[in-house]
Amino acid sequence: MDFDGDGEEFSRRVQVRFVTKLQPPFKVPSTSIAIPSNLTRMGLSAIVNNLLLAGNADWKAEPFDFLINGELVRMSLEEFLLAKGISAEKILEIEYVKAVAPRREEDPSLHDDWVSAVDGSNPGFILTGCYDGLGRIWKSAGLCSHVLEGHGAAVTSVSIIKPKGLEGSTDIRVATASKDKTVRLWKVDVEGSSDHSTKVRAYKILPGHSASVQSVAAQPSGDMVCSGSWDCQINLWQTNELDKGGDLVSIKKRKKDNGDEETQLQGESVSTLVGHTQCVSSVVWPHNDTIYSASWDHSIRRWDVEMGKDSLNMFCGKVINCLDVGGESSSLIAAGGSDPILRIWDPRKPGSLAPIFQFSSHTSWISACKWHDKSWFHLVSASYDGKVMLWDLRTAWPLAVIESHKDKVLCADWWRGDSVVSGGADSKLLISSDISVQ
Repeated sequence: MDFDGDGEEFSRRVQVRFVTKLQPPFKVPSTSIAIPSNLTRMGLSAIVNNLLLAGNADWKAEPFDFLINGELVRMSLEEFLLAKGISAEKILEIEYVKAVAPRREEDPSLHDDWVSAVDGSNPGFILTGCYDGLGRIWKSAGLCSHVLEGHGAAVTSVSIIKPKGLEGSTDIRVATASKDKTVRLWKVDVEGSSDHSTKVRAYKILPGHSASVQSVAAQPSGDMVCSGSWDCQINLWQTNELDKGGDLVSIKKRKKDNGDEETQLQGESVSTLVGHTQCVSSVVWPHNDTIYSASWDHSIRRWDVEMGKDSLNMFCGKVINCLDVGGESSSLIAAGGSDPILRIWDPRKPGSLAPIFQFSSHTSWISACKWHDKSWFHLVSASYDGKVMLWDLRTAWPLAVIESHKDKVLCADWWRGDSVVSGGADSKLLISSDISVQ
């Protein structure tokens, strides 16, 4: 650090060239310029915006993030170069990308109790589960189009089923899990417009667990769902409406108001995966032949669906609440649990099952984590500390912290690629939108 004649500290200058993969009008000239080394992200962003404004009088300022050698800069330039041992003698190439942070908060979608589960995998709607025992479908903020009625206790998990061959259909199928020990399957016409919320009954009830069902996930093909429970087991179920696989054990009938009888099928599990010794808190089904599960027994397991056996068993020393698989080649495992640390493993690395990343900005248990489905680097986490955080594997600090909830956050997901949806003990579903994920 240099000083002027009066002893005042001033920053030395470094020669930099700004580069980007963004398309025009986001490109600045590729010539090198001298900038103060004490600049942080905000100062660098101001320089790039000024360069863009110089070439385009109509330019409106945008927040940017900056990468040097593939790592996001989260301190002053001087500190970053020092920490990474990078020489400032030659021209430094700095890549800029759009900053990943919500630009807008939609109005909250109010529920009658805690919002415990959310699925944003369909761009046309958001599916939520609530402690009042109901599932709900939201077409947009505040607009609930369907209510899923029938569970006898809190809904703990929800999953949108994507059956093959139904891509053009407006009929969608969803699965819900509950503390009432059942999984239920529902068919909903999402295009059916109405001034009020349409009430829907399940077409199939799956009652095979002996304790609360904590998590449900659909096979990518849509042919089956799996469920994890406090009974330590993972059950696999057919999603078909008819008795094609001999899984129909009884038909339940109930009187409707007009005297007609409505039928509900009751299904039996196709198979059971046994091995966990405590509550199975989270299941994900990323590939047709592979299920991942997390448990309060401190383990994460990967199951071969055909064989019914686990092919990976990782112990991590903590109760695990949530799990997701994604990132590079859809191979990285993210999990959170009974401490504030979000951990990420790469099971492809032989010899060691230590996490490759540990993010520790939360201050309480982590309740949810979810990879962005188009990015190798980005994921979202939610915590009992009331915060939702956006992460990028290229830096140890959160890209953005969403503090809109007024109580524990219980669930979170991405929606439409550029929004984060979250629910919590404040009985609200929140949509944080206009997020630029490259």
